[in-house]
Amino acid sequence: MPVAQVQLSSPFTSLPRGGVLVETSVGYVQFGAPPETIKDTMMLPRSAPQIFVLPNHFFHVEKGISVAELEFPIYYNHFLRQKKTYIVCTREQRDQLLIVLKESVFGPEIIDLRSEYIDGENTEGFPNMVAEVEHFRGNRQLDDLVKFVIFRDDRVQINNVAISKLGNGNFELRDQDWDQATEIPGTVDFNIIYDAGTRLPHTYNPPLLGITCLGPSHGFDPEENTSGFLLWINHQGLMVDPPVNSTEWLRQSNVNPKSINSIILTHCHADHDAGTFQKILEEGKITIYSTETVMHSFVRKYHGLTKIPVKELFSLFDFVPVVIGRIYIINGAEFRFSYALHSIPSLSFEFFFQDQSFIYSSDHLNDPERFKELLDLGVLTESRYRDLLDFPWHHKIIYHEAGIPPLHTRIDYLSTLPIDVQKRITLYHIAKKDMPPDSHMTLARFGIENTLYPETSQPKHEAEYRMLEALANVDIFRDFPISKAREFLSIVEHASYERGSKIIEKNSPGDNFFIILSGNVRVEGMDREDDSESDSKRFGSYEYFGEASLINDQPRGADVFAETEVQALTIEKSKFLNFIKGSGLNQKFLTLNEIRKTGSWETLAKSRFFRATTSSQRTQLELIMKLLKLRAGDLMIRQGLTFDHAYIIKKGAVHVLNHGRLIEELGPGDFCGEIFKLQKNAAATYDFKATSNLDVFAIERQDLVAYITENPGVYMRLNYVYGR
Repeated sequence: MPVAQVQLSSPFTSLPRGGVLVETSVGYVQFGAPPETIKDTMMLPRSAPQIFVLPNHFFHVEKGISVAELEFPIYYNHFLRQKKTYIVCTREQRDQLLIVLKESVFGPEIIDLRSEYIDGENTEGFPNMVAEVEHFRGNRQLDDLVKFVIFRDDRVQINNVAISKLGNGNFELRDQDWDQATEIPGTVDFNIIYDAGTRLPHTYNPPLLGITCLGPSHGFDPEENTSGFLLWINHQGLMVDPPVNSTEWLRQSNVNPKSINSIILTHCHADHDAGTFQKILEEGKITIYSTETVMHSFVRKYHGLTKIPVKELFSLFDFVPVVIGRIYIINGAEFRFSYALHSIPSLSFEFFFQDQSFIYSSDHLNDPERFKELLDLGVLTESRYRDLLDFPWHHKIIYHEAGIPPLHTRIDYLSTLPIDVQKRITLYHIAKKDMPPDSHMTLARFGIENTLYPETSQPKHEAEYRMLEALANVDIFRDFPISKAREFLSIVEHASYERGSKIIEKNSPGDNFFIILSGNVRVEGMDREDDSESDSKRFGSYEYFGEASLINDQPRGADVFAETEVQALTIEKSKFLNFIKGSGLNQKFLTLNEIRKTGSWETLAKSRFFRATTSSQRTQLELIMKLLKLRAGDLMIRQGLTFDHAYIIKKGAVHVLNHGRLIEELGPGDFCGEIFKLQKNAAATYDFKATSNLDVFAIERQDLVAYITENPGVYMRLNYVYGR
């Protein structure tokens, strides 16, 4: 929604992207600041707020974002209005936010790149990064940009405006000059604002080579997402600086999360890293490529936001520390990385795949005249100066940012390049209104329907590669030895199904096992032990179905329909049974079949803790769940003692108690246990006591710890604080 559509209302205005705005005698006061709310306010009559009140909790775990994203309001107020930003918060919140702002505004406190270049300081192009960062910083200190206003006895006073923290968790704002009193919610909602574009009628089929724009513009453009893109290489996705809510938009665009397995994080400005944490929490562990300098800055920033220990944050993903001068093979392409010229350490990269080549500038001041000035000032070393001058314009595909100097490349400089170079440039980080008319360059266009598909030659063994990729992505086969891959290739067949067709008919003989390559299927009519109706289940890419009747040697137990066009791999019954023989999968499939008869899937689908999980994550969880019956009065977990099981309630009620005092009542779908305590084998903080006869799904500690290790988003959601 464009900023111009924001209408002020009384007593407060709920902003389109989230947070609350109150107009007072001292200007606008904003409570909470989800990402990009600057786009909601900067065109209002009194411009963007200078005063921000931090919410009680400023990290939204379910969405994986900060709701106190003040980086861009601070930039806007300081650089464009020459004003300070006032932040109203507690002392503890100030200490948290200082960590975040120091990393994002000024970059890492200590920078030593010697281990990040293949030959250390002797590497051609080795920069004096400290001098570069200090040059762009100027003489600014954080105190020049912000002023913290600390709650004392739950109250602050700004001129004639008083802001108080209420006992119910809300805030009260009193304005003596305007004779008004307003109660403001203490929690902040976050709304997703974007146009999803043309939704595909079927699941997106990742190409051999493609580039999907996740956002073409900068942090102050109300009409477009901030810049980021998705590289499709060898049918696998690699996100580059995903903007906030990229994961949500991709799901709405029928892109399966499993088809995106990694991220390149170039730097830690909010318009480049806000979507990274969301992807980390989406489904399964991803791999992040960055330098140690950038990665540690990112982790320190999110430690400040979440209060999760640094070591725990690093455990949520696989980190590949890149070294300048080395080659990295990502999804079959050769990648090389460099440091761009920016206000904080920022990575650029190039890659080669088949007969195509690609360069991304990242945020970068690309201007030979400025390079010479910085060389004369001693900011650039001679080696760094030569390296910056030698930008690889020869690449077939050039993705270059453009923006306002001195931190970005002037569009008029790029317009002086040879026409044949301009024709190969796609511009990022620039608003549509700033694009020169009749330019030979192309402005990036957001949307899955605008994905670019550069022509490239087919690699050897592409069909086999896709089959092995499917095998690697199916959770139950992940630990199979490599010798099994040869057998898999010899027994698998390819099948296609039209949208709406019936793939399996209930009560028919079981003859094949299915792995979905692309598309979605719907399972209906599965029998339940309690005779209640079963909700339909949906499966997508790299998920499987049809195993139950093969293992049990029984007729099919459900109907399966193709919700979209479906491409699948199939294995005939006898070959499938021989393939899994001796692997332990027989027992896993039997366990899964039995637990699903108890309504496990439906319990997870309706749970506030697990409803956001994917079908693959639910299947993994079902494999470690066991149905138990408990009696009213049973103490499931005892305060002060370690515990070996956690529970998910199917039927009944449980009280969470602290020394006998009721903290919270839990019901169907709720999780019983403290995941952090369970993970560390530490003593429980609370009693969990059955207040009625219970049906619960029990999960052993070691099984749940292994599960959350592979599913960091579920881990974060289970870090629920009872009674909060």
